[in-house]
Amino acid sequence: MYLTTVEEHMLQGKFGSAVQKSMQILVALGEIYDAEKMIPVSNVHMPGSSVVVAGDAGLSFVEKTAETNVPFKTYTTLNTAAIDFERWKQLGIPEAVASKQKRLTNAYLRMGAVDCHTCTPYLVGNIPRMGEHVAWGESSAIAFLNSVIGARTNREGGPSALASALTGRTPFYGLHKDENRRGKKRINVTAELRDITDYGTLGYFVGSICGTEIPVFVGMPQNPTLDQLKMLGAALASSGGVALYHIVGVTPEAKTEANAFQGEPSETLQFGPTELDKTRDKLSKATDDNVDIVCLGCPHASILEIREIAEYFNAQKVHHDIKMWICTSQPVKAMADRLGYTRIIEKAGGVVACDTCPVLAPTKEIVKILGYKTIVTNSAKLAHYATGQCNLLPHYGDAKTCLSTAVNGRWKR
Repeated sequence: MYLTTVEEHMLQGKFGSAVQKSMQILVALGEIYDAEKMIPVSNVHMPGSSVVVAGDAGLSFVEKTAETNVPFKTYTTLNTAAIDFERWKQLGIPEAVASKQKRLTNAYLRMGAVDCHTCTPYLVGNIPRMGEHVAWGESSAIAFLNSVIGARTNREGGPSALASALTGRTPFYGLHKDENRRGKKRINVTAELRDITDYGTLGYFVGSICGTEIPVFVGMPQNPTLDQLKMLGAALASSGGVALYHIVGVTPEAKTEANAFQGEPSETLQFGPTELDKTRDKLSKATDDNVDIVCLGCPHASILEIREIAEYFNAQKVHHDIKMWICTSQPVKAMADRLGYTRIIEKAGGVVACDTCPVLAPTKEIVKILGYKTIVTNSAKLAHYATGQCNLLPHYGDAKTCLSTAVNGRWKR
């Protein structure tokens, strides 16, 4: 692999041990994928920001790196944490987890990270330009960045993203290269997509078939909302490993099918009403109408989603047997506070939780203590991970059905 003089000096330790170790990680990664060189990056979104994911080993590694006093060379935002930093006790999160999470976040802060834990950094100011090379983790954010924004990143893990933040470099391979961004499978969409949940259902169906291959959607509405695209990408990355998708006439690299494929598709798939219904049923694993918790905001809710929830609860109350979490970021909650949405939701009995989500919180511990068994959500991603990550059986439906369930105390689709 070709390295510039500065990169050689990084590898030789002339910029300190932390930068040297980082360059060793990036060179090893580049050699695995036959990268011919490094490329500069000035933007990182840091996975492994939840201590539940990082574990004790990750916490120790990040803290030791911070002790070298080497600052990040990039604008770096943090992915979702294990706790709501202000309300972790109210959410039932153990004190030991909260203590370790605070240590992990403080270590990142000492290196210069932006203290805003979210899986939707593009909603809170981290929006790279089209074509910009970055190093992002968090599967749903990666899919949105590559597909909707048109910036470029591979699926980075905690060590490689940390290494990029400290060096301002990433290996030039994978989705950084034009030839690897071409569509592979053609998806004919004939089902009516009515809301963000239908987009998630579509993504879940396609991701399970595509794996890591790039799908190209044909026949989609030409005016999807940001939240619909967010849900689509999150589901694609959950049932499969899709890091880039194209929607003909919508996403920036797919003005036409020819632009998207630059060749012939390897396969054509159909997604109609039958596939929509079957996939939705597949995601609902709970077998009775019992409900313990309703959760919206996976990925983190936008201000528009929170407004819709507040409008619903203007004249409704959450059932006394139900817990309801609305997960979002601190900046979006600040807007919701100012607009009065938070007050309405919490007066009705819900909680607007920041920084965290059931997938990256110590949810297994929480539900064991509280005796929860079922969760209701409009997120295909959360429905997918609920059983393994949370020990909860999911009911899956659109937002209105979820909110109605929160009021009635029973699942009814």
